[in-house]
Amino acid sequence: MYQIAKSKLNELYRAISAKEDLFLPVQKAGQTNYGLWTEEAVADIDTLKTVKSGKDCFFPQSEVLYKSRYEGGKVSIDPAELQNQPFVVFGMRACDVRAVKVLDQVFLTDPVDTYYAARREHGTIVSLACKEPDETCFCKNFDVDAAEPGADVETWFVGDTLYWKSLTEKGETLTAFVKEALADSFMEADAAGEKAVAEEQAAIRAIIEKLPLSHLDLSRFKPENTMELFDSPLWEELYKPCLACGTCTFVCPTCQCYDIRDFDGGKAGIQHYRCWDSCMYSDFTMMAHGNMRTSQLQRFRQRFMHKLVYYPANNDGMYSCVGCGRCVSKCPSSLNIVKVIKKLGGEGNE
Repeated sequence: MYQIAKSKLNELYRAISAKEDLFLPVQKAGQTNYGLWTEEAVADIDTLKTVKSGKDCFFPQSEVLYKSRYEGGKVSIDPAELQNQPFVVFGMRACDVRAVKVLDQVFLTDPVDTYYAARREHGTIVSLACKEPDETCFCKNFDVDAAEPGADVETWFVGDTLYWKSLTEKGETLTAFVKEALADSFMEADAAGEKAVAEEQAAIRAIIEKLPLSHLDLSRFKPENTMELFDSPLWEELYKPCLACGTCTFVCPTCQCYDIRDFDGGKAGIQHYRCWDSCMYSDFTMMAHGNMRTSQLQRFRQRFMHKLVYYPANNDGMYSCVGCGRCVSKCPSSLNIVKVIKKLGGEGNE
């Protein structure tokens, strides 16, 4: 384990960005989101939850897949270049680190999504423990440990010190580089530092235990209860406040639905790109014959059945929700997955 003074963070950012692109939480237009670090950027590493997660670094909100052009009676197709340069995503919280694993199960399973795979191969994740989880957090229900976030490197703030621990080969490579580049300020932690981190972890877990949403009962969300849950009359009650705005899907770190569209650039050719889509929209998966889900109730039910039943049934019990709480805080109708769990989950929610 290593340590560096919080006052030296800009030196750390500068060293990493000199070698690789560095993405971390930055302030822009009054909000904090992941962005490319530059000397002019306003880093905001202390923000507990960025508006969107670091998912964009691996699965961008919009990306060109290929370009095509018709000229001289011939059609030419130019695929977009895959990510081929290393980069670092710094400050991802434990819930968002787990969310990347959820995406891995989708995009790295045959057939592999080559665009996503290239970014995962070249990306190194440096996670940050949640010093003060808040009342919208419910990650503990999904076995996410906010005190031990994992990834390639995991870090903790204790007082004015950042503690750094590499966990993977990628993490070791980054650590070796930082150690060499910041020899005067990046040093091995002593026994007192190790103890401080252990105490910090205990304090974080104590906070988590006291949070109002940390002990939800998920016991009914099992494959054998699929049809019972699907046919529950409670969906009629639950869906009605939904505005179908899609906010929940766009701030969710695990949502992976996308659409593929064309942009006609005239003589410049056509750009074929994909962009995030939402299962809450009436035109989602629209086909020639129409939409297979014709009511908002059906679309609402699909979203939460996928998170809590379909996905874990096909991925060894891993839920497609990580308890980050973004939908809890962002839904304009105060409607979110927690309400669904409380209504449809086990008796422990009553």
